Amino acid sequence: MEIKSVVTGFLDENCYVLINNGKCLIIDPGDEYHKIKKIVDDNKVLGVLITHSHADHIGALRNFLTKRSIKIFKRSNLGEKEYEIGDFKFQCIFTPGHSKDSVTFYFKDSNAMFDGDFIFKESIGRCDLPGGSEKEMKDSLRKILEYNNDIKLYPGHYQDTTLGYEKENNAFIKEMLIN
Repeated sequence: MEIKSVVTGFLDENCYVLINNGKCLIIDPGDEYHKIKKIVDDNKVLGVLITHSHADHIGALRNFLTKRSIKIFKRSNLGEKEYEIGDFKFQCIFTPGHSKDSVTFYFKDSNAMFDGDFIFKESIGRCDLPGGSEKEMKDSLRKILEYNNDIKLYPGHYQDTTLGYEKENNAFIKEMLIN
């Protein structure tokens, strides 16, 4: 699976396009549909995965809603289980804390997690916005930290990292789990 990213919108949100055998999935189409479409190129879009519904992560979603063959996958229509869409296999993990509808998508075969605004390099998502919860964030962190250290994290903003790096270097995670 090839992973491409494009930074979109006024908050520099990371949109990801996963490509495999001429088909693709889009994760968090934040804004600037033309930039996303350029990366999609001639690949057939099978679905759009939404890590959470904040405006900076779904700004270009309306452009995909007009195409009936494209399915939208978000917390309201997902279970905490494994999914298969074409050649793509992933697990949906509920990770509330930043928002009530936050989910992480784990592509085990590619050792990749797409976590929206849950964990950033050396930081975590804000819990003080409507729907945020420090208690839920703590529970979600405990759950995700059980996964392998070498998993690559693709956040909704800033640069990618690994779960192991965050376990060792993320002061916000350490502070959150101590209290």
